[in-house]
Amino acid sequence: MSETLDEQSRTDLVKYRVERADETLREARLLAKEGYYNAAFNRLYYACFYAALALLVKNGIPTSTHAGVKTMLGLHFVSKDLLEKEYGKTFSRLFEIRHSGDYDDFVYCDKEMTDEYTPLAEAFIQRIKELLLEDK
Repeated sequence: MSETLDEQSRTDLVKYRVERADETLREARLLAKEGYYNAAFNRLYYACFYAALALLVKNGIPTSTHAGVKTMLGLHFVSKDLLEKEYGKTFSRLFEIRHSGDYDDFVYCDKEMTDEYTPLAEAFIQRIKELLLEDK
């Protein structure tokens, strides 16, 4: 998002991104339950991506790529200890796994990986929601 938003538009977009994060997390759980682990990982990443976008939008930090979201999250929140490093690592790892799953051959996520990363993604999104309630 590179355009300038008025306060109401910014608030609406943040709310929408959080709703998308929650919905996408539910999608990930359903896909994992049915054994679609690569797709579940994709949805875990996107759930966190939408939450991260909400935080960046709320703070007026523009991004235009997935790598940009990861970079801006690290630069403006992790490096300033506003977001704990463990959450930055979770987002980075989900980014890597999702990218590999989408673009590399013979990449398979399994139940154990999904079981490990689902609560990490849930915690990431919860932490972002907490930060959204705070004033930066």
